[in-house]
Amino acid sequence: MEKFRIVDWGLIDYKTGWDKQKELVKKIQNGEEKSTLVFCEHPSVITMGKNGTYDNLKLSREDLNKKNIEVVDINRGGDVTLHNPKQLVGYPIFDLKEFKQDLHWFLREIEQSIIDTLEEYDIESSRVDGLTGVWIDNMRKACAIGMHCSRWVTSHGFALNVNNDISEFNYIVPCGIEDKEVTSISKELGTEVDFDKLKDIVLRKFENNFN
Repeated sequence: MEKFRIVDWGLIDYKTGWDKQKELVKKIQNGEEKSTLVFCEHPSVITMGKNGTYDNLKLSREDLNKKNIEVVDINRGGDVTLHNPKQLVGYPIFDLKEFKQDLHWFLREIEQSIIDTLEEYDIESSRVDGLTGVWIDNMRKACAIGMHCSRWVTSHGFALNVNNDISEFNYIVPCGIEDKEVTSISKELGTEVDFDKLKDIVLRKFENNFN
């Protein structure tokens, strides 16, 4: 039997999605719902993790507001990141008591699922020691990961750059890391990819690694 179900929220406002995450966390904690992998996209938004600093915003909040980009303080680990349309956001809201009660293991399995996904596009990627996420040539970040865990139920997750506008990352110091770049699958390949097919591949890799 599969350990988790899949839902797709499509393009959803960030705060609305966060509220839905919190509802789902409570249901899973109370045994009313099984572990769930959520796929979605968000309109352009900057999120600030618990370890974040506003020094990593390159534009003022006023200038960001003019671009219709809100800055949202959230409870995941990590620093600052950006979401925008055609970036695949995945929220594995998993009860780790059903898998393995080890957050380090959980993060590594998410990274492996994304590495396995990129391999399907003949893109070689890896981890970088001391940094969470998935990287190409140890220099270009394709996927950011940030988690929260309460009573062994996880929330937040990964953001895989697919066909999204990565120029918007110029408004921040992504994850507070000055000396590395942000990339996307479409930038690496020089062409856009089928977004629905990409989601199917990510789901398959999660099933391989988490079931």
